[in-house]
Amino acid sequence: MAHDEVSSVGKVLGLGVVSLCLVQFTDVLGVTVVVTALPRMLSDLHASPDAGSLIATGYAMFFSGLLMLGARLGDRFGHRRVILGGLLLFAVGATIGATATTVAMLTVARCLQGAAAAASVPSALRLLTTITAEGRQRRRAVASWSAAGAAAGASGFVVGGVVTDLASWRFIFWGYLPVALILAAGIARAIPPDREPDRPPPLPVASSLLFTATVMGFVIATTLLPQRGRALVGAALLGAVLVLASVFIVVDRAAEAPLLPRSLLRERPLRYGAAGSLLNTLTTSSTITLATLYLQNTRGLGPLTAAAVLLPFSLAVIVGSALAAPSLARWPPQRVIATGLGAIAICDAALISSAAGVWTVPITVVAGGGGIGLSSVAATSLGTSVAESDRATAAGIINTAAQLGTALGIAVLLLIAALTTGVPERHTPVPAPAWLLAAAVSLTAALAYARSGRAARRGPRR
Repeated sequence: MAHDEVSSVGKVLGLGVVSLCLVQFTDVLGVTVVVTALPRMLSDLHASPDAGSLIATGYAMFFSGLLMLGARLGDRFGHRRVILGGLLLFAVGATIGATATTVAMLTVARCLQGAAAAASVPSALRLLTTITAEGRQRRRAVASWSAAGAAAGASGFVVGGVVTDLASWRFIFWGYLPVALILAAGIARAIPPDREPDRPPPLPVASSLLFTATVMGFVIATTLLPQRGRALVGAALLGAVLVLASVFIVVDRAAEAPLLPRSLLRERPLRYGAAGSLLNTLTTSSTITLATLYLQNTRGLGPLTAAAVLLPFSLAVIVGSALAAPSLARWPPQRVIATGLGAIAICDAALISSAAGVWTVPITVVAGGGGIGLSSVAATSLGTSVAESDRATAAGIINTAAQLGTALGIAVLLLIAALTTGVPERHTPVPAPAWLLAAAVSLTAALAYARSGRAARRGPRR
C-alpha cells in the first residue's frame, strides 16, 4: 500500500476513534451537566425546588433503563445506523430543552436525550473495538473512550456552572445542536456502512420492557429516598423493583434471545469490569455531587465559583486515563482498578477536612479524578474483553452498572447526610459521615481487587 494510502487510512481511523469517543463524552455529559444549573433553571421557570427531581434524574433514568435495549437495537439494525438515529433524537431533545417554557417540557427534553444516549453508547463502543486492531491500538482507543466518559461525568458539574453563570442554562441545550451535527458527519465519514446480517437477532421485547421498568424504578426510588416526606414511598418502590427484577430473571431465561445471556454473564472479566464501573461512580459521582451541594448551599458559592473549585477533578480524570493504557500493558486490570479505587478512597476521606477550607478542595479532588481515570479505563478494558459479537451487550452492561452506581451512591450519601449532619443547607456542618462511608467502600473494594489482581498474575485470566 502506498504511503499516501496508508496515511489516508490512518486519518480515517483516527477520525472514527475521535468521533466515537466524543459520542461517549456527549452522552455521559448529559447526566451531570444540569446539576449546577438546576437552581437557575427552576428560578427561570418559576418552579418549586421539588420540581427539580425529574429534571435531574429523567436523563439518567432513560439512559440507564434503555442501555441494554440500545445494545440490541445496534445488533438488530446496524450500529452505525443506530448511532446516527440517536444523534438525531438527541438534537430534537436539545431543541425542546433550549426552548422549554415549563418544567414538563424540560423534563421531556431530558428524557428524550437520555433515550438517545442509551441507543448510541453501546453501539459506539462496539464499533470502537471493531475498527481498532487487537493490542496496543485497541488499548489506547479504549483508554480514550473511558477517559471521555469519566471526564464527561466529572466535567458536567463544571460545564453546567460556567455556561449558566456566563450566559444562560439554555445555551447548554443550544450547544448540543452543532455538536450532534459534527459528530454525525464524522461517523458518516469514518465508519463503513452497516452490513445486513444473514439472520438478524430477534428483539426480546418482554425482557427489555421488564429490565427498563426495573432500572427506571430503581433510579426513581433512589431519588425519593433522601427527600423529606418521600422516604417511605421510595422504600415501597424499591420493594416493587425487587419483584420486577425477579420477574425479569424468569422471563429473560425463557426468552429465545435473552437480553442478558447467561453464557456472557458467566464471563469473569465482564463481571469484574461491571462491578468496577459501578464502584467507580458509586464512590465519585456521589461525593462530587455532595461536594457541589455543600459548596453552593452551605458555603454560599455561586455556580461558576463552585465549578472552578471542582475543575481539578475533571483535569485529573484525563491524566489518570492517559496513565491507564501503559499501566494495563504492565499489570493486570484488577491491579489498576485497585490503584484507582485506593486513590478515590483517599479523596473521599480527605474531603472531610478540606471542605471546611473550601480552597483546599481543589487539591483533594485531584486524587479522586486521577483514581477514576485509572479505574474506569481498566474496568472497561476488562469488561469488553469478550467475543466481538458480545461487545455491544457487554458495553450496555458496563454502562448500566455505571449509571446505577451513580444513582445508588447519590441516594445513599444524601440520605446519610440528611440523617446525620442535615442536607447541605446554610450553617450545616461538613457531611463527614457520608464521605467517610464512601471512603470505606472505596478502600474495601480496592483491597478486594488487589487480591484478585494477585490471583490473576498467578494463573491465566479468562
